[in-house]
Amino acid sequence: MENEPDHENVEQSLCAKTTDEDLNKSFSLEASLSKFSYIDLDKELEFRNDLIDDKEFDIPQVDTPPTLESILNETDDEDESFVLEDPTLLNIDTIDSHSYDTSSVASSDSGDRTNLKKKKKLPDSFSLHGSVMRHSLLKGISAQIVSAADKVDAGLPTAIAVSSLIAVGTSHGLALIFDQNQALRLCLGSTSVGGQYGAISALSINNDCSRLLCGFAKGQITMWDLASGKLLRSITDAHPPGTAILHIKFTDDPTLAICNDSGGSVFELTFKRVMGVRTCESRCLFSGSKGEVCCIEPLHSKPELKDHPITQFSLLAMASLTKILVIGLKPSLKVWMTFPYGRMDPSSVPLLAWHFVAVHNYVNPMLAFCRGDVVHFLLVKRDESGAIHVTKQKHLHLYYDLINFTWINSRTVVLLDSVEKLHVIDRQTQEELETVEISEVQLVYNSSHFKSLATGGNVSQALALVGEKACYQSISSYGGQIFYLGTKSVYVMMLRSWRERVDHLLKQDCLTEALALAWSFHEGKAKAVVGLSGDASKRKAIVADRMVEILLHYADRALKKCPDQGKIQVMEQHFQDMVPVIVDYCLLLQRKDLLFSQVYDKLSENSVAKGVFLECLEPYILSDKLVGITPQVMKDLIVHFQDKKLMENVEALIVHMDITSLDIQQIVLMCWENRLYDAMIYVYNRGMNEFISPMEKLFRVIAPPLNAGKTLTVATSYKTKAEYHNQIFTLITAQNSFITTDEQVVMGNKLLVYISCCLAGRAYPLGDIPEDLVPLVKNQVFEFLIRLHSTEAPPEEEIYPYIRTLLHFDTREFLNVLALTFEDFKNDKQAVEYQQRIVDILLKVMVENSDFTPSQVGCLFTFLARQLAKPDNTLFVNRTLFDQVLEFLCSPDDDSRHSERQQVLLELLQAGGIVQFEESRLIRMAEKAEFYQICEFMYEREHQYDKIIDCYLRDPLREEEVFNYIHNILSIPGYSAEEKQSVWQKAMDHIEELVALKPCKAAELVATHFSEQIETVIKKLQNQVLLFKFLRSLLDPREGIHVNQESLQISPCIIEQFIELLCQFSPNHVIETLQVLECYRLEETIQITQKYQLCEVTAYLLEKKGDIHGAFLIMLKRLQSKLQEIIRQDENTKEDPSLKDVEETMVETIALCQRNSHNLNQQQREALWFPLLEAMMAPQKLSSSAAPHPHSEALKSLTMQVLNSMAAFIALPSILQRILQDPVYGKGKLGEIQGLILGMLDTFNYEQTLLETTTSLLNQDLHWSLCNLRASVTRGLNPKQDYCSICLQQYKRRQEMADEIIVFSCGHLYHSFCLQSKECTIEIEGQTRWTCYKCSSSNKAGKLSENSSEVTKGRITPSQVKMSPSCHLSKGDPAIKKATSEPVLDPQQIQAFDQLCHLYRGSSRLALLTELSQNRSGESCRPFGGSQSGPAFNSIFQKENFQLQLIPPPVTED
Repeated sequence: MENEPDHENVEQSLCAKTTDEDLNKSFSLEASLSKFSYIDLDKELEFRNDLIDDKEFDIPQVDTPPTLESILNETDDEDESFVLEDPTLLNIDTIDSHSYDTSSVASSDSGDRTNLKKKKKLPDSFSLHGSVMRHSLLKGISAQIVSAADKVDAGLPTAIAVSSLIAVGTSHGLALIFDQNQALRLCLGSTSVGGQYGAISALSINNDCSRLLCGFAKGQITMWDLASGKLLRSITDAHPPGTAILHIKFTDDPTLAICNDSGGSVFELTFKRVMGVRTCESRCLFSGSKGEVCCIEPLHSKPELKDHPITQFSLLAMASLTKILVIGLKPSLKVWMTFPYGRMDPSSVPLLAWHFVAVHNYVNPMLAFCRGDVVHFLLVKRDESGAIHVTKQKHLHLYYDLINFTWINSRTVVLLDSVEKLHVIDRQTQEELETVEISEVQLVYNSSHFKSLATGGNVSQALALVGEKACYQSISSYGGQIFYLGTKSVYVMMLRSWRERVDHLLKQDCLTEALALAWSFHEGKAKAVVGLSGDASKRKAIVADRMVEILLHYADRALKKCPDQGKIQVMEQHFQDMVPVIVDYCLLLQRKDLLFSQVYDKLSENSVAKGVFLECLEPYILSDKLVGITPQVMKDLIVHFQDKKLMENVEALIVHMDITSLDIQQIVLMCWENRLYDAMIYVYNRGMNEFISPMEKLFRVIAPPLNAGKTLTVATSYKTKAEYHNQIFTLITAQNSFITTDEQVVMGNKLLVYISCCLAGRAYPLGDIPEDLVPLVKNQVFEFLIRLHSTEAPPEEEIYPYIRTLLHFDTREFLNVLALTFEDFKNDKQAVEYQQRIVDILLKVMVENSDFTPSQVGCLFTFLARQLAKPDNTLFVNRTLFDQVLEFLCSPDDDSRHSERQQVLLELLQAGGIVQFEESRLIRMAEKAEFYQICEFMYEREHQYDKIIDCYLRDPLREEEVFNYIHNILSIPGYSAEEKQSVWQKAMDHIEELVALKPCKAAELVATHFSEQIETVIKKLQNQVLLFKFLRSLLDPREGIHVNQESLQISPCIIEQFIELLCQFSPNHVIETLQVLECYRLEETIQITQKYQLCEVTAYLLEKKGDIHGAFLIMLKRLQSKLQEIIRQDENTKEDPSLKDVEETMVETIALCQRNSHNLNQQQREALWFPLLEAMMAPQKLSSSAAPHPHSEALKSLTMQVLNSMAAFIALPSILQRILQDPVYGKGKLGEIQGLILGMLDTFNYEQTLLETTTSLLNQDLHWSLCNLRASVTRGLNPKQDYCSICLQQYKRRQEMADEIIVFSCGHLYHSFCLQSKECTIEIEGQTRWTCYKCSSSNKAGKLSENSSEVTKGRITPSQVKMSPSCHLSKGDPAIKKATSEPVLDPQQIQAFDQLCHLYRGSSRLALLTELSQNRSGESCRPFGGSQSGPAFNSIFQKENFQLQLIPPPVTED
């Protein structure tokens, strides 16, 4: 066997003589470039292990590459389980090219292209990442390609392959070989051979750059020795003749290559050398008859990964038009995976690309494949058993179609879309880093080879369509560089180094973006990083140095670009845009030395820039991110804000600064001048560890206004520290006359908060006091507060001035501060002494002094009571003071803070203070002071629960709680029967008070606990109004009482008593109350209502009793009396309320007649309606035509209303006859009733027109719906495919068998035999019906439709159509004729009819038409009123929920 390669080593030295330095840099291919393509892998593996080796940028390479065991990297995408097909040996004859139709291996992965196309583009990547790719024209190679075409008729370039040499194939069969310096080394082949073989369609160079394989458009293959330029082999029989070579690829084994022809077949070429004779053996790996392969990619591994366990399989990826396959060529041929594409554009190009990546600390090959706009990543691993496993990684969704995919390193991929735009993508984050337009390259496409034009175009239409965008042979990658072959040029693209990317932004004058990009390099967050080496600290230092240079340049540029003329605001805006950027990055880099030295010195040259710089520091100081400012900058900062009158900002800054390096004296004077008290306190505390002096100063500010008439001593100069403090005091006293009351309050509050912070161990206004100073500060503050006199006190000063001043300023808040302090105290001896001392002083100052108001003294006693009520109280107060506290709290002369004083005393008692008092005296004083909660507390201790009821009833704030208290006593276990009896007796004694307070609650209480004593309660209620309220709450369920009415067992007498009270106090609500009441006797109730002359109520009761005529007579009598009142009224009356009474009475009478007419016969109805009509017409008869009654028109209108109402129950002829029989109108006075008769006729005409119109509309809608239904049912079906959905074969496959074709409305098509085999039939009324297999099986509930029709969006379609496989149904089919002549509806028609009825809500239109036709056929029937005698006619129109919706019928889909 030939041991290839057997030739001289390829020259590997590099020259840098090319005039274009950039070009040489982009094409610096070294001898060791066999490893260079895996530098990106090294970066991936070693980036976090600080061993990056980048030869391109002259970084020294390591002596030995790292071993697999030493490689570590971060976790890549999460693994996702991936289902493989059963691995079987590759059998070309049995592979089904259409297997993807039924396979569901990754159908969920394919996605919906329509959705994917909608994905939005990423943000502008230039501002985030800068220019990532550097592209250059290879001028030497480009010039020689053009020259060769002109001079030796080499033709246009067609293919390119790159290793340490560059090979370019031409359309006339020549292969031009260039070295690293772009010098032409070899010209292989000749134009005469090119005329015989055609254009070079594919090229491949082996690993050691010793052999070149050339594939030709007419199918020949040649092998060349790249050292000598000799032709080693010319292969013409490796694949079927007449097909072009689309791909030819060397594998890692130099004796093994793979080729792919335009027939879609893949062949393995094995090179041998026996007895000096070179031979080539060919083996078909995949036949194009089973699915055309248009892309192949063998897995290449470099020497550093030669021991990887996956390399022994010699994996090959193949992409056909429908799926991809991964096979192993060694040790034996085996299919490891198949993966269908799913839905895709048939014109899109299948793409494959291998690369080794590190995932979970292991390096394994990853296959990227795509067709269209979704890139899938599959990680291939070998397990311990020797089997290969494939896991699916996160796929990449794009918004463009790809024609090329190239790995540039394991993290970065370069994509070329169909409009020749490059997209640089970070694989892990899927972020687009850059887009580059490469239309200037004029990329060469391989369309002619895919169409096999050189051999007559004998390829499939699908392959020719893919070939329109194929550019496989025009793009080649090697060593982190990508080469693009144009029609007259060759371009190379590669990643820029980090420094190049930053400099590129600087050249574009994008300084802010350059700093942001450099910071991303510094933080390790940048993508596609090249050129950074060393550990993390070293990399940060390198980037930081570059950023410092940029920042200094940025500062110079800010000053140079400053506008010299114009408004000052323009200059300020210029610096506000630029200076904050410098400050931000200097602080991010922690380079305060740079910020406050070089940068500050530069910006100080311009006063505006200096001011903007100082203002930029403010947010950093306030957030404590900037400490350690130089004294000069601090001084300038304070002066700047002081000049701009921003003293509040100055105060906020001072309390965040380290002021030890400042002139404290100057700062304190400035604080006092501008009343910056927070800053002053901070300076004293932090600068001098002095906590008492600020208190003294603030006391001197707030004391004089509180002690009016007292003078202060003023010093005029100072030389010592004491004199300095005196000067401060002078300034304070000088300002006192200008301090407003509000400012005094603010200062006093600051003093209280400051004292509280000091006693709690917290610094003011923020932070904490150092732990070693906390005890000392607390002691100093307490000693200060309890001083007998202040320093330099005047003779008239009272003792304890500081406590006295604070008590005068705000007694409550000062005592709250002391209370909080006492909470934090530990029970050590000194703390207890201080507490006791403070309490003694408080008592002495306030009790023995008449300057304090009773309210202030009350606050003190409240404070003392709360302290004494604590369980761990250590304070001692003389018992006589308790009596004083009790006297003060229970003082009846002082009504202020009543609830607070009561609450304080209650807390004292609940905490055990009750032992200090005499209980009888305490109760007397509590009752006198109306402290009912205290009384309740004492009575509960003595179990006198009945007396507590008095406490609740007397307490206006808690009187309503008495009901809950009584309920709890009576229902909660734990109380004796005697106690419960006493409580109930007390409640009975106060029953009138309870009812007056809350009748509902009182009734609920009685009904719940003593329902059998209701009569006793009623006897106790002497007040009739209270009794009425009680009974209404008890009996009326609308009052909301939560008691079961049936369980009360109330006698009818009580109910009738309630009804009588109701008639007295609320006659207007009697009827509605009777409607909800039960168990009352009708006769007795009627007597009560008659007694109080409540006619309407009596009529209601008579109607309920069944005496309809009696009820009607009462209502008629009342109506007649109202009409008589109208007749007797003066004609000049303008407003007549009695007319409204007439109308209301008439409406109620009409309602009575209407309610009962349905159950009466014709004679009984006339006995109701005609007297009512007579009553309404009587006043009109009395009025003469000469002097008509003033209300005649209104009475006519009311009479017409009666006629319209009775027309629904009395026949029209009967009404007219009755009117004409009247003796008044029988004497020729028909003119007076002409209006009534004409009104009745108009109403009749209106109703008749409405009836006819409604009937016509309903008929038209029904006709329209039936026409659409018939059109839908008779419409033909359009099957979605021309093959059976079960056997997946053409529907004409069984010509020899009488097999019917079943087509369903869903579009699925089946052979009847196939459906029978799946048992897809159901029985409906003795008939066999087919069901769609796919639709039925996709129903997860497993429920088959009751019939074989399908409703889609409101349209009814036939479920199935049978046809012969050889002919269509003819119109003369006797079976059809028989079916159409059958009058009985089949199940489909029945279901269609039901569906039609369900299209409309409410009653069906057919039912309406039926009702209308029946009504119209009757002689005297009216559609909206019944004239039948006996029971009411059960009509649709008389149903309460009837609604006639005259809307257009629902639109059905065609």
